[in-house]
Amino acid sequence: MALFSGLSEKLNHIFSKLTKHGRLTELEIKTAMREVRIALLEADVNISVVKEFVSKVSERAVGQEIIKNLNPTQQVIKIVNEELIALMGSTGSKLNFASNPPTVIMMAGLQGAGKTTLVGKLGMMLKKQGRKPLLVACDVYRPAAINQLKVVGEKAGCTVFEKGQGNPVKIAKEGVAHAKSFGFDTVIIDTAGRLQIDEQLMQELEDIKAEVNPSEILLVVDSMTGQVAVEVADTFNKRLEVTGLVLTKLDGDTRGGATLSMKAVTGKPIKFCSVGEKLGDLEPFYPDRMANRILGMGDVLSLIEKAQEAVTEEQAQKMQKKFRENSFTLDDYLSQFETMNKMGGIKEILGMLPGMGMGKMKISEADIDEKKMLRTKAIIQSMTMYERENPSVINSSRKNRIAKGSGTSIQEVNRLLKQFEQTKVMMKQMKNSRMFKGF
Repeated sequence: MALFSGLSEKLNHIFSKLTKHGRLTELEIKTAMREVRIALLEADVNISVVKEFVSKVSERAVGQEIIKNLNPTQQVIKIVNEELIALMGSTGSKLNFASNPPTVIMMAGLQGAGKTTLVGKLGMMLKKQGRKPLLVACDVYRPAAINQLKVVGEKAGCTVFEKGQGNPVKIAKEGVAHAKSFGFDTVIIDTAGRLQIDEQLMQELEDIKAEVNPSEILLVVDSMTGQVAVEVADTFNKRLEVTGLVLTKLDGDTRGGATLSMKAVTGKPIKFCSVGEKLGDLEPFYPDRMANRILGMGDVLSLIEKAQEAVTEEQAQKMQKKFRENSFTLDDYLSQFETMNKMGGIKEILGMLPGMGMGKMKISEADIDEKKMLRTKAIIQSMTMYERENPSVINSSRKNRIAKGSGTSIQEVNRLLKQFEQTKVMMKQMKNSRMFKGF
């Protein structure tokens, strides 16, 4: 996740300097906390939030048990991790579903935050969970907003209720009535956004709230807008009493400090985060997992969840059997690329591993070239099924044909075959490990 890459790198640099000391003095801790303060401010974290955060960490860290501890650096990192989790909300916050359906979820936010697409993403997520969502088009001002929701709804497999460019309050009311009549258990209302907060917008949102009495009012916030996002969230919350926040564009290359400030300023939990443009790129927000990723500790739980979504149990067992019997083929190798793409790509996967991505081993564009992966796929797809299952038969003439068919070179074909053999050796060594037994 690119959002916290800069902050994560700086924090890891600060902590790496501490590890050079066997024990920490109070002065060394205070110096480190000063650097942490600068890193947070440079990441665009709200200044009052930074002051309170550093104060809490310092108060806990400058204690005799830390200074005298044989491994004080780990203790300091543990404290920073715990305070980061507390800053972002301690635990994940789930949606509140009404005891008597339908549950009404009202989406609000400024124009350009990705609200309409987010409505589709949430609809798809809820549908996967066995619910029957109805998307209601109440953004009647923005050109093509209704059509956009219909397109997104169709892709998400969700029904869209729309009445054209009528009265948004009336449309919201009729949408809820339609849901009750046709057995929809969840209503997601896409309200109008504006380029800036204005009285007309806020009054309209208040009128819709009063009419449909939503169980959830989720504020969609563009995480790339920095402290402006925090101000927007605070203003909307004061007028609407939002129940939760949804952060979009967390895959963007920005400082990310607004995300750390949001919960502290508004007092409202971050419930979801959008990490990509695809409809499936919506995740529940877990403060502990995010804190771990910021500190380079990885996010193994999210990685496991992504793997479970991308690979069926039958596929996993089949692959496990191939590893155990050492019958892994180039066709299986190709299917692994498809699985990695479903999980967000190899950079996303490695970023969730402890010590990788935003940790000590920084993943750069040079390290992982997605285009090389596409070329690898092209090479395998240019082989016959027999060649994929028996790569040892690939001689010079076959390599020449495969290279021409894939638009690559013989050297690249040789490189792939060598990598495949190395992978088979590695799989053979790891086949009895815990990782593959549990996967």
